[in-house]
Amino acid sequence: MSSFEKRRRALLQSALLLGVTGALSACGFKLRGQVAYTFQKIAINGAEASGLNEDLRKLLSRVSGLTVVEHPKDAQVVLDLKRLADDKAVLSLTSGGRAREYVLTKIYAFRLYDNDGNDWMQPGEIEIQRTYSYDDTQRLAREIQEQSILQEMQQDAAQQILRRLQKAQPPG
Repeated sequence: MSSFEKRRRALLQSALLLGVTGALSACGFKLRGQVAYTFQKIAINGAEASGLNEDLRKLLSRVSGLTVVEHPKDAQVVLDLKRLADDKAVLSLTSGGRAREYVLTKIYAFRLYDNDGNDWMQPGEIEIQRTYSYDDTQRLAREIQEQSILQEMQQDAAQQILRRLQKAQPPG
């Protein structure tokens, strides 16, 4: 390869890198920074939503400067979680009248408040839906797929609640 071709290739790579960088900055892309919360200690009540409760505990325990405590009296704020719906419905049928697609729905309600009962943010709900195709001949695979989708939905709900908690402010 001649020196001219090497320079040409380096110039093209630089132009491509510059173009990608410009496109990313134009669309508003930015790297995630440090997550900041306005509270330092949080307790989670969520017997009805035990899986979500555990996912949130794991995620919150990774945040520096934040402690997840067991008892609400030891916490600055309390996160109440309730599972409102865990539903599965037929979305479409085959010509023979059998289910072809299902829609799975999970709805969680949450509330963040302090020990005096003051809300740190508006109580909210998270609704997540996923669809998947069903095949009568692969029952075991369908059950594994459904469990995997339900787990993914629960993790998605935990991430959404975490993002909302970042906007929490002390009352007053």
